[in-house]
Amino acid sequence: MTALRLPFILMLAGVFGLAGCSVHQPVSLYQLDSGSPAQPAQSAGMAVLLGPVTVADYLQRETLLQRQPDGSLQASADGRWAGSLSSDIDQLLLRQVAGHLDSQRVVLAPATLGFTPDVQVLLTITRLDSGEGQPAILDAQWRLIDRRGQVRDNRIIHLQEQHAGGTAAQVQAQGVLLQRLAEQLSTALKPLANQPPIAEAPKKPAAKPAAPAAEQDKQPKIPMASPIRTDMEVFRF
Repeated sequence: MTALRLPFILMLAGVFGLAGCSVHQPVSLYQLDSGSPAQPAQSAGMAVLLGPVTVADYLQRETLLQRQPDGSLQASADGRWAGSLSSDIDQLLLRQVAGHLDSQRVVLAPATLGFTPDVQVLLTITRLDSGEGQPAILDAQWRLIDRRGQVRDNRIIHLQEQHAGGTAAQVQAQGVLLQRLAEQLSTALKPLANQPPIAEAPKKPAAKPAAPAAEQDKQPKIPMASPIRTDMEVFRF
């Protein structure tokens, strides 16, 4: 009896295994849409140091999060990011800003040795998400620092984009938001392209070295006055 049951059990295990394979669906991988940025042609255009770009902690994961109507976040069941979302954001912004400025001199932080930027962009992204029934929302803040180290612009950004509802449509909407952010950032950068050069501080004249002691001994000395003694006596009455 036991020998007859064993093939039957193995057959059932195979059937359930095939059923599980047929039910399990592969998870789709997504990347942000960087659009079609123009290829910059100027090799001597505006020098921009883009970054550091700080991304909210909840976005630094492979899980694609879905915003719920009550404001909570849940992991998507049918998709995740294909790699690092932070790296995708950096590359999207880099290509978009370089295209809008028509400059090959837009680099990500940290800068290489010898690169002197006209402007540095400090960017913080505090929110980038969406849901099946929730629009894609981007919250960010930037600060623009000129070559003298002065803050030339400080702006808080809130952008929103509607979508069709599916996961692919949500990812596309989030990419559109980042493209709009790059366009607004480039508009703020352009007036800082023609900064006057930094004037060099006037050099102070070098102090003359003290004369050696031997030379000081050779200099004529003024004789000191000495009291004159006389034989006169002073009488008091």
